Amino acid sequence: MLDFRVAAAHTPEPMTVAVKICGITSTAAIDAAVCAGAAYGGLVFHPKSPRFVNLDQARTLADHMRGRLRIVALIADMDDAAIKALVEAVRPDFLQLHGSESARRTAYIRGKFAVPVIKALPVGELADLAAAAEYEDAVDMLMFDARPPQSAERGGGHGQAFDWKMLSGKSFSKPWLLAGGLTPENVGRAIELSGAKLVDVSSGVESAPGVKDAARIRDFIIAAKNPASLSKQNA
Repeated sequence: MLDFRVAAAHTPEPMTVAVKICGITSTAAIDAAVCAGAAYGGLVFHPKSPRFVNLDQARTLADHMRGRLRIVALIADMDDAAIKALVEAVRPDFLQLHGSESARRTAYIRGKFAVPVIKALPVGELADLAAAAEYEDAVDMLMFDARPPQSAERGGGHGQAFDWKMLSGKSFSKPWLLAGGLTPENVGRAIELSGAKLVDVSSGVESAPGVKDAARIRDFIIAAKNPASLSKQNA
């Protein structure tokens, strides 16, 4: 069974919600995420993203992250040769598939490269959640992310949200992450409405595209750990 926890030394207090900071591009952002109590760190390998890192950059960041955060490599419709090079260089704990990968392709990647897989599914309306059933046997975790604009050239990182209430009361056979448009200001409400136990943030904790802000990372994780208290403050 996969262990989704981070070493206790880096999480001094119990967390009811685990946080993934995605789109990390600096060691400073890693340090901020670890200090604040994040569980996962994401590296983006989509060339059109402002958070893109090449293999050399990713290797350095992954080495700084290893043993402190679970390393997640975000890819989109990447071919086998490129995945092989990435896995060998970065040694990620998870591959996050954020493209149009079918359930069959997802299962193939998971088996061939022997790396646990997260599959991101775009959500715009309730019917979109039905796709989860197709992927559950092929993944280790699911991610529900806001459906990108039609003109978008990448799957995530647009700062858009969907109706979180659509996930309320839903159950899936695999753990799932909530993503899309989350910020320190709204993550508590998003958790309350969706029931999420894992949340993912990228642009919502940035001062500029691709530039993580330590204060916003801290505030996001505080809000994610204590959604009820935050909602009372904003009532």
